[in-house]
Amino acid sequence: MTLATDLARAFDAVLMARDAGIDPDPWQAKLLREEPRRALLLCSRQSGKTTVAGLMGLHKTLYQSGSLVLIVSPSQRQSGEKFRTVMGFYRKLTGAPELAAESALRAEFKNTSRLVALPGTEKTIRGYSGANLIILDEASRVEDELIGGITPMLATTNGSLIALTTPAGKIGWFYDMWIGADDWTRVRVRAAECPRISKEFLAEEMRRLGPSVFSQEYDLEFLDASDAMWSADALIFEDYPTLFGR
Repeated sequence: MTLATDLARAFDAVLMARDAGIDPDPWQAKLLREEPRRALLLCSRQSGKTTVAGLMGLHKTLYQSGSLVLIVSPSQRQSGEKFRTVMGFYRKLTGAPELAAESALRAEFKNTSRLVALPGTEKTIRGYSGANLIILDEASRVEDELIGGITPMLATTNGSLIALTTPAGKIGWFYDMWIGADDWTRVRVRAAECPRISKEFLAEEMRRLGPSVFSQEYDLEFLDASDAMWSADALIFEDYPTLFGR
């Protein structure tokens, strides 16, 4: 690989993605190029949210020397799967910065950058500081206290937080941010908008899951819990303060 190719990758993550075998959808390419500091990815299953977040993490690791990128999921198994996906992209790149060390959940590169996968517990997260990018998977399903442990890690680096998920009801920090925060980039990709998901498959899933579950998992609707006594829209939020002061 030539120096010119490496520089081109550094300035355009889409080129890196293509070299890794991924031709990004337009919304993915936009995210890769804009590199938002705060982003909420409300995306259907199999729409490519994990792929684009992984590529963002890989680009940061390879082309910002000394960076720390964390992949956080509700469980260690999920974090490990995301880590393997990212490293799979890395192995397809010729001429990328070399590895210095690698384990099942951690990679260190000769440019002194680190990529680490962690289970989403507040105690585990507190062991790290100075993150340049945190990728938070299944973000609507993590506890609010975890967010309280994550955000201080970005303070000294002005780092980025990318949260990706499908909806999990009208509760929790992700829902609060989606409906109320002004300083986040929002991306919503329904299953019908993904060229890799067929109409036939979606029709089968509608019959299998029923309209309520389907509307949440594939149409990305925030629903009230089926056993809720009151609608979430009827709650007086001042009586139920959250981590973000709502």
